[in-house]
Amino acid sequence: MVSVTAALISVLFSLSTHSASGSYPQAQNVTWKSTNFKTILSWEPKPSANYSYTVEFSAVGGDKQRNPHCIRSSATVCDLSSSLTDLNACYMADVLSGPPLGATTDLIEFPYTSSPRFCPYKDTDIGRPNFKLEVREDKKKTTLYVTDPLTAVFKDGHQLNIRDIFADQLQYKVTYRKNKSTGKRVYNSKTNIIELPDLDKDESYCFNVQAYIPSRTGDKQLGELSQTQCSEDDNQSIFEVYSVGVIAAAIFLILLLIGIIIAIAVICCKRRKNALRGEKEGVPLRDV
Repeated sequence: MVSVTAALISVLFSLSTHSASGSYPQAQNVTWKSTNFKTILSWEPKPSANYSYTVEFSAVGGDKQRNPHCIRSSATVCDLSSSLTDLNACYMADVLSGPPLGATTDLIEFPYTSSPRFCPYKDTDIGRPNFKLEVREDKKKTTLYVTDPLTAVFKDGHQLNIRDIFADQLQYKVTYRKNKSTGKRVYNSKTNIIELPDLDKDESYCFNVQAYIPSRTGDKQLGELSQTQCSEDDNQSIFEVYSVGVIAAAIFLILLLIGIIIAIAVICCKRRKNALRGEKEGVPLRDV
């Protein structure tokens, strides 16, 4: 009887311990998402009202820190952009599961899930640049003026762009082709003003630009591709300049206008004939 009671107590204690630790499920799929140094840590699942998440992060080999906006939170994201101040360092983060804000617990250590290592300078994605296309009047030279994308990094109250951070490591890769061709050419530039002098004079060209950082490895060397811009083509036919719908609408309007003019002319002619006939009928006959 004593052994049965002891066994029952042991089982109840085990269930109680499992319930206490199981009330704070561990975070899953902890990942970094960073573009232009706007860095977000995210995870799953959305917590119930019975628990919350706290994020702790540190540079590799450094002390752990907490972002005040990511303590006992019900969110599943944490913006660490302003916290990762050393862009050349590598960071790790832990997502701890614990009691909701205002609640207490007897647990000393909370279950947690660690993130992969993240190095801002090497790992942040570079966003899409904007550029202005200018073709000289003689069409012998085309120039692209590229605007460096802004970042989430501020220094002395000034928002930095990617060239402020990468300096001479930053280049731009231009991919271009003739408007009516699929063959592509590539040109790399170390400056934001990119001159392409060897283009055919009477051809229209289409251009894309993306940041290129050779010092990086793998798929992190190239940034997001810009929107396509094309130079004007003076040799385009009317069918290339305007869509079939626009041309059809223009023809319809022209025919409608011609029809209205003809109708007005016919009506005017009939009225004139009727007026002349009325005048003749109103003239009295002469005596013979």
